[in-house]
Amino acid sequence: MLNFQNTICLLTCITTGLMSGLFFSYSTSVSPGLKNISDTACLASMQSINRAILNPVFFFVFFGALLFLPLNGYLQFEKPMKVSSGLFFAAAIVYIIGAFGVTVLGNIPLNNTLDKFNLSNASADGMRSMRNLFETRWNNLNLIRTVASTISFSLLILALLFSKRA
Repeated sequence: MLNFQNTICLLTCITTGLMSGLFFSYSTSVSPGLKNISDTACLASMQSINRAILNPVFFFVFFGALLFLPLNGYLQFEKPMKVSSGLFFAAAIVYIIGAFGVTVLGNIPLNNTLDKFNLSNASADGMRSMRNLFETRWNNLNLIRTVASTISFSLLILALLFSKRA
């Protein structure tokens, strides 16, 4: 039955799964693809991608997971605490720290630095320096987000499986 609690659980799974997929897609296709192009093309591409992703659909999914995960944990909580309740809360904590926190404290500052970089006035050395400053660090942070959001999504699935056993 699709009541409020189940609707929130469904939205939690959808938004968390989509974020996991987005981060995974970057890690396995976008970042390796950008590695094979010139500094100018890479930086211009990342500037364009970083600007394009700031849209209502992305915001709903990214912030939706942030809000739905703890709300779902609260709605699914049972006394005495069951394994499924702990897994729902663990999914929230992992996403909040490993996906949201890393994005806000790591990726966004790098994106902002890159956005301010004027490609039309930069020398070849300046392009190389900016790419060296940005690319490896951003990709490492994205790997953390990929792993964290995948763990979070996996914990949701496990919680659902455990809740069916009760």
